[in-house]
Amino acid sequence: MLDLTADPIALTAALVDIPSESRHEQLIADKIETALKAQAPHFEVIRNGDAVLARTNLGRPSRVLLAGHTDTVPAADNLPSRLDGDELWGCGTSDMKAGDAVFLHLAATVAEPAHDITLVMYDCEEIESSANGLGRIERELPDWLQADVAILGEPSGGLIEAGCQGTLRVIVHTTGTRAHSARSWLGDNAIHKLGAILDRLTAYQARQVDIDGCVYREGLSAVRIDGGIAGNVIPDAASVTVNFRFAPDRSVEQALAHVHEVFAGLDVSIELTDSAAGALPGLTQPAAAALVAAAGGQVRAKYGWTDVARFAALGIPAVNYGPGDPNLAHKVDERVSTAAITATTKMLRRYLTR
Repeated sequence: MLDLTADPIALTAALVDIPSESRHEQLIADKIETALKAQAPHFEVIRNGDAVLARTNLGRPSRVLLAGHTDTVPAADNLPSRLDGDELWGCGTSDMKAGDAVFLHLAATVAEPAHDITLVMYDCEEIESSANGLGRIERELPDWLQADVAILGEPSGGLIEAGCQGTLRVIVHTTGTRAHSARSWLGDNAIHKLGAILDRLTAYQARQVDIDGCVYREGLSAVRIDGGIAGNVIPDAASVTVNFRFAPDRSVEQALAHVHEVFAGLDVSIELTDSAAGALPGLTQPAAAALVAAAGGQVRAKYGWTDVARFAALGIPAVNYGPGDPNLAHKVDERVSTAAITATTKMLRRYLTR
């Protein structure tokens, strides 16, 4: 059985040593469920697929939700875990079994929390959004996601990363007239028209916006170019795929309208292929403000999209806070600082008990 009362460093190693690639989380869910029922008797514990949910019902004035995914990307000959000095190595150490270990340890060892606590250990975060266990819980058990603030144990370098950026991708299409390249004047080269699109992107000035003390920097970038038929044909179609990472004060609709503004006046069509709204930090909410105070005000904006956006859509302030280094996630040499695990545990214990 997992020892949830053990040092979170040892508990991280134990979790890492349970292989749990996405869609193969049954074993780790079984072990977490068994350990919580045996070692955290003040929690109500239920199972949903390969997700394990637990919560206290102590009548506290606020509720804090601690959420972590138990799946990892496929291992790359980096299991089992190994401790080398002050670093623990192995698949999932940083993303995010160190965060899971901290949450599970606190659930078992904080007997009289200042807040009611909900713990959500969910599956299939590392693959397509439609399989995400948190989305399934939202559909099937929405009352379990009610809280005053949500903390996701995603790797954040031991700093609170609040909210998250939104993202959308569009394909900017150009058209022309096909012709033989020996008689290029008879055609209209669609690839040449991409130059004007790229010029707009090169000249683009990214906006920076401060929300609740967190500065989000936007980015509009070409990420793919498609076009061409043959080595002797003037192409009649070409396209640039553009990714817009936008601050959470914009909705998806507003972000898409901005993209249209950027390319206004060009002979192009714009096709939206996918999008996800960002998440406002919500740090002025009392429970979130108390978390920031417990962290000594060490807060920064989250660049990139995470499941905090799911909570923001529910009106719940949410932050990423985990001991892992986001730059090491998914790497062959993935590892986590043992000092960061200890520091994260100490800070969250202070927050949950005062």
